[in-house]
Amino acid sequence: MILNEEQLAIKNIAGDVAKKVIAPMAAHCDETEEFPWDNAKALADMGFMGVVVPEKFGGAELDTVSYVAALEEVSKACASTGTVMAVHNSAAILPILMFGTEEQKEKYLPSLASGEVVGAFALTEPGEGSDAAQVATTAKEDGEYYVLNGTKCFITNGSAAGTFIIFASKDRSLGIKGLTAFIVEKDTPGFIVGKHEKKMGIRASSTVELAFDNCRVPKANQLGKDGEGFKIAMVTLDSARIGIAALAVGVASAAYDAAREYSKVREQFGKPICANQAIGFTLADMAIQIEAARQLTYHAAELKDAGKSFGTEAAMAKTFASDIAVQVALDAVQVMGGYGYSREYPVERLLRDAKITQIYEGTNQIQRVVISRSILK
Repeated sequence: MILNEEQLAIKNIAGDVAKKVIAPMAAHCDETEEFPWDNAKALADMGFMGVVVPEKFGGAELDTVSYVAALEEVSKACASTGTVMAVHNSAAILPILMFGTEEQKEKYLPSLASGEVVGAFALTEPGEGSDAAQVATTAKEDGEYYVLNGTKCFITNGSAAGTFIIFASKDRSLGIKGLTAFIVEKDTPGFIVGKHEKKMGIRASSTVELAFDNCRVPKANQLGKDGEGFKIAMVTLDSARIGIAALAVGVASAAYDAAREYSKVREQFGKPICANQAIGFTLADMAIQIEAARQLTYHAAELKDAGKSFGTEAAMAKTFASDIAVQVALDAVQVMGGYGYSREYPVERLLRDAKITQIYEGTNQIQRVVISRSILK
C-alpha cells in the first residue's frame, strides 16, 4: 500500500523526532540501560504515547496504519524506545480502550495518552510461558476487593509504569476460562517490582519481575467480565503483533541503511565494495525483504482499521518481519566486516535488538501454530 497524505505526514513527524532526539541517545541508552524518559517525553509531546486513544480522552485518535508508520521510524532510531512506545500503546492502552467501562476509560486513558503515566501488560509467568492456561497468579474475592497473589516475569516497562494490565485466575480448575484481567496501579499495597533483567538487547527498555503479596485491587478495577481474561489477552496480543512487526521493520531498515552507506565509502581493490556483485546482491536482498515485511505489516494494520479479521495476518507480519530483521542485521554485520562487529558502529546493537522481536508478543514458533491452524481449518 501507499500511505495517504495524513499517514505520510505522521510518519515524517515521527521520523523527525526520531532523528533529532531519539537516535543521538540510542547508544547511550543501550550502554547505561537507563529507561529513556527523555525519549518518552518527546514522543508524548508529539502525541505518540496516545496514538489510538480518542480525542475525548486526550489522545491523537489516529488509525493503525499511522501508528505503525510512526513506530517504524522510532524503532529505526532506537529499538528500546520503540518497545516502550509499542507496549504502552498496544498492550496497556488498547485493552482498556476495547474492554474498559466508561468510568475506567475516563480514569486511566487521559494520563496514559498524555504520557504522564507509562503503561504495562503482565501475562507471562515463570512456569507459564506461551501457555496462558497455566497462569498461577490468583485473584480471591474479599468484600469490595480482589486479593492478588503470584508472580509475573519479563514484564516490559515494568519499573517505569504506573498502570498495569494484570491477568490472574479466579479459579485455576477452569483453566483459561478462569482467567480474568485487572487494572492495577503501581502504588497499590502488596504490589512489588522485583529484579531488573539484564538483557541481550533492547537494554534501555525496562524488563522486570512483578510480585503480588495479598495485593488488594478494587472490584471496580476488573477489566471485562469474569473469565474474559484469555480473550482480552489474545485480542490484545493480536494487535500488539502488528506493532512488533513495525518495530522489526524499523530495526531492519536501520541495519540496511548502515550497511548500504558503509559499502559506498569502504574501498577494496580500488573501488567501493558495493560495486562487487556479492555485496550488491546482498543489499538488494535486504531491500526486498524489508519492503515485503513493511507491506505485510501495513496490510494487517489496514485490516484492523477496516474492522476485519486480522489475527492471522498480524501473526504473518510479526513472524516474517522479525525473521528478516535478524537476517538483515546479520547481513549488515557481514557487509561491514570487523567494523560491523565493533561497538563503534550501530549494527552490532541492532543485531542484539532484532533478536527479541522473534520472541516477545508470542514466539515465532507460536505464530506458526496460529497461522497453520488458520490456513488448515
